[in-house]
Amino acid sequence: MRLDKFLQISRLVKRRTIANTLCSKGAVSVNGYIAKAGKTLSVGDVIRMPHPTGVEETPEPEYEVLELPTGNVSRARAETLYRQLKL
Repeated sequence: MRLDKFLQISRLVKRRTIANTLCSKGAVSVNGYIAKAGKTLSVGDVIRMPHPTGVEETPEPEYEVLELPTGNVSRARAETLYRQLKL
């Protein structure tokens, strides 16, 4: 599954266009490497992206991919697709 699609389905970002913009700016990394929106994710990958509030004093949160869904998922199930490692 593409990185931008996963960020949208998991509801880590509100819209896929926002995920694309973050990736284009080089703000999202996967396993320590800056990733483009089309990066194919695997279970176990670690995603690091800017804090949603934009506060730069706090460390960037990290998320581990636990499941790659097919299609859209409910809001409740979206939280089970990843595990937050660091806030």
